[in-house]
This record gives sequence, C-alpha cells and structure tokens, in this order.
Amino acid sequence: MADPRIRQIKIKTGVLKRLAKEEASYRTEAKQQEEKIEQLKADAADTFLIKQHMESLQETMMMIPDSRRRMTVAHADLLQLMETEEELSESSEYQEAKSVLDSIKLEAGP
Repeated sequence: MADPRIRQIKIKTGVLKRLAKEEASYRTEAKQQEEKIEQLKADAADTFLIKQHMESLQETMMMIPDSRRRMTVAHADLLQLMETEEELSESSEYQEAKSVLDSIKLEAGP
C-alpha cells in the first residue's frame, strides 16, 4: 500500500492548487465586473443597474483577501509537511508539490 505521507502531500498539493485557482478566478471576475461597470457608465445606463454591479464587485473584492489568507495557510502547511518528509524527495508527488510551491507567489497586495 502507498505511503500515507505521500497521500498527504498529494492532498495538500491539490488544496493549494485549488485555492490558487480560486483566488485567480476572483481576481478575473473583479476585473470583468470593473470593465462592465465602466461600460455601463459610458453607455449612461440606469443608475440602479450600475449600483447592482458595484455591489457585486464589492462582494467579489471582499472574497480576495479571504482566498489569499486560506491560500497562505495551505502554502505554509504544505511547506511544513515537505520539510518534515524530505526523505520522500525522490517521489513524483514530492516533486510536484515542490513545483506548485515554487509557482505560487505569496506577495502581498490585492
């Protein structure tokens, strides 16, 4: 049977990937909503419609810091697991986790 430590690395890598994708999705959605609001303003659309889109944008913007926080926790969790399980460094799962950690940047800011 497979080593349970490898399974944990695989699970935590998947969680980190999903959270990174989620944050990117929120950022993309926010950008699209901003563009839509600008288009509505340029077209002199109904103020109620513009207000609805702005509220939606605010909700999306509030989700970005939460996603970032959860992703930071998952990143630290996977990094800690990998440091304690260095003897598994030859496994493909360990290598994939290292690649994911290297590819996900945790710089501050929106």
